[in-house]
This record gives sequence, structure tokens and C-alpha cells, in this order.
Amino acid sequence: MSALKRRLDAIPVIYLILASLTLGLAPFTPEPHIWEKLRMLAGGTLSRPIDIFDLILHGLPWLLLILRLIPVRQTRG
Repeated sequence: MSALKRRLDAIPVIYLILASLTLGLAPFTPEPHIWEKLRMLAGGTLSRPIDIFDLILHGLPWLLLILRLIPVRQTRG
């Protein structure tokens, strides 16, 4: 198991869920930042450094949660 996976497994899932629902979706109105930035990425208008930083900031909790929930296959050897 890699060092990154061990460190990620040390974080309780509830903390990652809370981070995703708060930081990952904030601000909630008029629409969540992550949704806005993903639309900008899909539309090709994500070019300003602050927008790229926002995508990373609001997307990181979701990425960590997904990585934490994906099981790692054990290799036989």
C-alpha cells in the first residue's frame, strides 16, 4: 500500500464528507462554486488563475473523498 493511501486511510470518512459538503459546495448561493468551476472547465472559459485556484480549493475535498472510498486491489505476489 502506498504512503499516500495509508495517509488517506487515516482520515475518517465523516471528516471528508463534512469537508465536501461545506468547503466543497461553499458558497451555496446562487450556485455552488465547484459546479460553476466545472461548467467553466467544460466550456473552456476556466483561464484566470483565481478560477483555477477555486477549482482546486473546492474540488480537493471531493477528490479526497472519492479516493478514500475507492477500494485498492491487493496484488498477489
